Amino acid sequence: MATYKEIKGTTVKVRSSSMPTAYPQVEGELYYNSSNGKYEFLGSAVGAWSSGGNLNTARQQMGGSGASQTAALAFGGDNGSAQVAICEQYNGSSWTEVADLASARSNNAGFGTSTAAVSAGGRNGDTALNLVETWDGSSWTEVNEINTGRYGASGVGTTTSGVIFGGQPDSGGGQNETETWNGTSWTEVANLNTARGKLGKLGESSSSALAAGGGNGPPGTGQRAEVEVWDGSSWTEVADINTARGNLYTGSGTATNGIVFGGSEPTASAKTESWNGSAWTEVGDLGTARNSMASSNLTALAAVGFGGGPSVSAATEEWTIPETKSNLTITD
Repeated sequence: MATYKEIKGTTVKVRSSSMPTAYPQVEGELYYNSSNGKYEFLGSAVGAWSSGGNLNTARQQMGGSGASQTAALAFGGDNGSAQVAICEQYNGSSWTEVADLASARSNNAGFGTSTAAVSAGGRNGDTALNLVETWDGSSWTEVNEINTGRYGASGVGTTTSGVIFGGQPDSGGGQNETETWNGTSWTEVANLNTARGKLGKLGESSSSALAAGGGNGPPGTGQRAEVEVWDGSSWTEVADINTARGNLYTGSGTATNGIVFGGSEPTASAKTESWNGSAWTEVGDLGTARNSMASSNLTALAAVGFGGGPSVSAATEEWTIPETKSNLTITD
């Protein structure tokens, strides 16, 4: 077994050799690994945001999905004057318009990958929708509806195993209903402890999710900090996010390792918070404060956030965590 010995008095700064110089160096401790005879940095890596390619259509309150920085999907949303059905696919540098949703909507829950995604609920005009569509990489298909119509719900998972939670009804306020998806139908399960909509989200399946923040009042009010974790049968309250935020919508990663970003405090926020399964830590801010964004949702290491408000935006930002210690370069 390897043994690690701290080199006392040694201060090092590290940066991944593949990272741009704009990324922050990380101070930590230098250790000697007896198993391979190498010096290694064992500190915690810190991520940062950088600009990506703009959406073709600026919008907010859209559904989003994706598994990496080079594969994301944006669908639906509000372009500042109307709800839209537009769908765009991201390849890591630019967005390409692909087949539209069957029905225009905003505030729709989205989850999955860039080639296999689910859009659930939302609203058209002031009407909360039950509509659900699935994406197969080339077209959208209407499938079985959710049981409770709502907008501003959040969802995580895949096209065969997902969960949506929270949201808002036509009358406003917050909802706590949770429904799981098995690829064919929706099942009502245990409610969130705190009713709210427009929540941050993490997770990867119908049995593993996290709900963070959100709001339960009119726009710009009722910001929440509560966080709950879903285990497939019930919600458990865990540590709050550091800054209460509504219009959050975003999140990328698992229920034990991920980030949420943006939102309203009530004004637009640039804050990013990282979750390690037990506590939240504020990390690098977005380049531009925004609310009502969408995001890729399946990795905490290389997330993509896009669109948003309060002024309808086309901007895309990419979150990257420096590589593992084997690829770190020790500098003066």
